[in-house]
Amino acid sequence: MTALLLAAVLATQPTDLRDADAVTRLLASLRAAEPAVCELAGRALTNFGGWGNWSGDEPMPTPMPIPMPMPFAHRGPSIAVGGPRARTSLGAPALAAFRAALRDPSHCVRRIAARVVAREEPSWAVSEFTALAKDAAAGYREVGLLGLGELEDRATLGIITNGLGDKDIAVRAMAAWALGELELPESVPALGRALSDQAPLVRRRAAWALGQVESVSAVPLLRGALRDSDGDTRRTAVWALGEIEDPSAVEALATLVTDGDARVRRMAAWALGEIESSRAVPVLARLLGDADRDVKLTAIWALGEIESSDAVSVLAPALKDAEPGVRRMTVWALGEIESSSAVRYLTPLLNDADADVRAVTAWALGSIESLSALPALEAAKADRAPAVRRAVQWAIDQIDDRR
Repeated sequence: MTALLLAAVLATQPTDLRDADAVTRLLASLRAAEPAVCELAGRALTNFGGWGNWSGDEPMPTPMPIPMPMPFAHRGPSIAVGGPRARTSLGAPALAAFRAALRDPSHCVRRIAARVVAREEPSWAVSEFTALAKDAAAGYREVGLLGLGELEDRATLGIITNGLGDKDIAVRAMAAWALGELELPESVPALGRALSDQAPLVRRRAAWALGQVESVSAVPLLRGALRDSDGDTRRTAVWALGEIEDPSAVEALATLVTDGDARVRRMAAWALGEIESSRAVPVLARLLGDADRDVKLTAIWALGEIESSDAVSVLAPALKDAEPGVRRMTVWALGEIESSSAVRYLTPLLNDADADVRAVTAWALGSIESLSALPALEAAKADRAPAVRRAVQWAIDQIDDRR
């Protein structure tokens, strides 16, 4: 409980990072804190994204398909969301305190210092991080590569690439991450070699970095990583192929529909949706029968993203699924495809037991804009749910505009 309270205080009452004495006291407190507390405090202190990219086990965003929004779906009050705190530059004494902390005994404190220093971009940052990246101590080499990655200076490509050959796993993994931050096509060959590293963490980071680079030249390398023995590495390689969006990857991704890891299958469905090739329709059709709900939903989402009329008959059986969430996603996908051949499958769902399914059905019919949907929509104008009535009227207006 004490650790949680300390983390909450650090998050809600941030230290004035311009005050060198306050910085010194804070770093001393974090040095003595539990690692989890230090990590939480680091997120609050640095206050910008990507923390998990180098410190956590999840190097890429997990796809979560969400249908619509529909133009009529929200009628409530708007809520103002505050932006990030205004960033203020550190004074020289405070920056000197963080510079000293780059060699702190605490792993977490060193990383916090590296991120703060890189954010400030002092004139000495590149030389300082470069010296650290060449230090005899692995912990310092790791933080040096972290700082170089945060700076995103293409002139440091060679130094970072050298880190892929380090004897320490954490250093090699950080080097792969830093190359991903640079996003330079020149790093593809070195990252491809890192896909064969003995450590799964390094292979996973290398695959993530290739996804960040988004070069088509990485596709053959990532196809090989789809056979990696580590499920997380396979999943990251799939994610990277989705980021690159090259249609030549479809056949390789098709081999994963029987992968033993449901997370890999789900990521494969997501990647196929990102690639948006009609060649993926038969592959995704197989995933519609997957035993894992998330895999099935993501496959449906992907078919909607591809927007191929070939998918209409493939999706139609899912409109009768016992679960409303599956029916809703299927209706949304058909609305995205906008094929008039879907109208006959959709109109019965204007009488679905679930009000959200009925509303999304009206939206889908309005998106398709087929005159053949008007009789069913007119009959649905008296629906008991206000949201459905609004959706129906919107759909009718959409179709009327075509007359």
